Amino acid sequence: MYYYPVPFHRPVYYPRNVYFPVYTTIMPRSQVRVYPPVDPTVFTESAESMQQLMKEASIILQKLSDSKEFASEVMSAAQEGNKEKVSQLLLSTGVHSGVEVSFNPDGINLNMTSEVEGKDCCHLTITLRWG
Repeated sequence: MYYYPVPFHRPVYYPRNVYFPVYTTIMPRSQVRVYPPVDPTVFTESAESMQQLMKEASIILQKLSDSKEFASEVMSAAQEGNKEKVSQLLLSTGVHSGVEVSFNPDGINLNMTSEVEGKDCCHLTITLRWG
């Protein structure tokens, strides 16, 4: 094995107060971002559609909170696993939009959706607990 003489193995220590500045070049902005003009028609239609969903959700919640008989019918149909009957009971409240129902031993999930111009735009999920 060959060893180098001692001067070659000494580490180089820099003093702590030495500052090595790093200069970055500032690129001039030759182009400013140009955004396309906005068209809020679909956005406002989505908001109107969501208001309608919330009104229908309010109808369902009002019926469930006012009538213990209706709530017990929904719970018993869900306990039996009869998803069609639960959907039919919820649609009997006068709701026009589609309500997708799922339930478990702890509660029920109601997923309401609506469309604007044939596209899926709004989702409202209601989770109610019964156990």
